[in-house]
Amino acid sequence: MGKNDPSTNESEFLLEALRNQQRVDGRGIYDMRSIDIAFGADYGHVKVQLGRTRITAIVTAEVVRPRADKPTEGLLVFNTEISPMANPAAEHHTRLEQEVMIARMVEKALRRSRAIDTEGLCIVSGEKVWRIRVDLHFLDNDGNLVDCASLATIIALLHFRRPDVSVIGEEVTIHPIDERNPVPLSIHHIPISTTFCFFDQGELLVVDPSYLEERVKQGDMTITMNVHKELCALSKAGGIPLDVDQITRCSQISQVKVAEITELIEKALADDKAARATR
Repeated sequence: MGKNDPSTNESEFLLEALRNQQRVDGRGIYDMRSIDIAFGADYGHVKVQLGRTRITAIVTAEVVRPRADKPTEGLLVFNTEISPMANPAAEHHTRLEQEVMIARMVEKALRRSRAIDTEGLCIVSGEKVWRIRVDLHFLDNDGNLVDCASLATIIALLHFRRPDVSVIGEEVTIHPIDERNPVPLSIHHIPISTTFCFFDQGELLVVDPSYLEERVKQGDMTITMNVHKELCALSKAGGIPLDVDQITRCSQISQVKVAEITELIEKALADDKAARATR
């Protein structure tokens, strides 16, 4: 048993509770933990808390030369950093693997579903485009980093404003925020991730797994959807096999969660906008 593995008693207690449709932290098997969204003073600075899992997302923009094969598209890049304090028991290489996995999953959900209009980031074709960078800092890990990271990323992108630009002939002028109102990114839809963990050969499942549940699980799956019930991404890396009925059941649960979370995000953004208007 590794130093980060749960004890036999912990595992058996958790499984027995799940067989009785209960969870160790008091939630129902389909319940998510509470979501808290806090915005920083600058646009694109967001802290999201899912239960006791905390992530800070910071979005920045700079003008760069586009890729040669995509001269009219801006760039969208992600960087993840898991603080050693977020999970002191984890080995360094384990944290590095988690960072890479989470960055890939978040990027896949946003890029493949074309949630962000990258062509809208073009300033001068083949010469200048915006490069949008999302930095995710993981402060506390109490389970389900993927969903929390996904939330923090899309909320920060929705909240972000880039400087306005004017192009006259070959002259490009980037206007400071105090000179012209900054411009929001063009975002087509809001992809939301929902992670499931499976136990007892797939007979038992939970939504939004805690840290202990993640260590006892036999498999997991993350479904990313939007409020229009469009599937943006599905990720299942190893673990026990699942039948079609189980996947369908998870997608139906995900639809409900996505609608609730999207409403929460829109309200938080509207409240922040109203608060800034009164300053």
